[in-house]
Amino acid sequence: MMLPNPRSTFLLVFLSVLFLLGAAFYLEYVQGLEPCPLCITQRVMLLGVGLVSLTAFLHNPATIGRRVYGLLVSLWALGGLYFAGRQLWLQSLPADQVPACGPGISYMLDAFPIAEVVRTLLTGDGNCAEVHWTWLGLSIAGWSAVGFSGLVAFGVWQAFRKH
Repeated sequence: MMLPNPRSTFLLVFLSVLFLLGAAFYLEYVQGLEPCPLCITQRVMLLGVGLVSLTAFLHNPATIGRRVYGLLVSLWALGGLYFAGRQLWLQSLPADQVPACGPGISYMLDAFPIAEVVRTLLTGDGNCAEVHWTWLGLSIAGWSAVGFSGLVAFGVWQAFRKH
C-alpha cells in the first residue's frame, strides 16, 4: 500500500487544525459559547500543532527532520490532551466539588497579575465544568480529547514511519 508522502500529511494536519480552530471560533462568535480557560489553553496547544505542521510542510525535511517535527506535533498534542482531560475531569465532578467560577479572561487580563491569569488557564475554574454543547454524547472537551489523541498518534507515526 502506498502511503501519502510526509510533506502531504503535514499539510493535511495543518489544514485540519485550521478547520478545528475555525469550528471553535464559530462556536464562540456565531453560537455565542464563551470559551473557558481550559478551552483557550487547548486552542493554544492546537495552534502549536498547526504551526509545527506548517513549518514541517514548508521545510520538507529528510528523515531526521521529519522525526523531530513528528515528535513536536506529538508533544503539543499531548499538552492539549492533558488539558482536555483536565476539563473532562472537572465536568465529571459532583456539583458540590466543582471549583468556583471565575471572571472572564478579558477581565482577568485587565484586572489580575499575569501569573494569576496563567494559573487559571492551566488549571481551569468552575466555568470549565459546564457543558454547553454535545455531539454524539461527547462534550467539546471530549471531542478535543479524541482529536488530540489522534494527533499524538499521527506525530508518532510520522516520526517513525518507514517512508
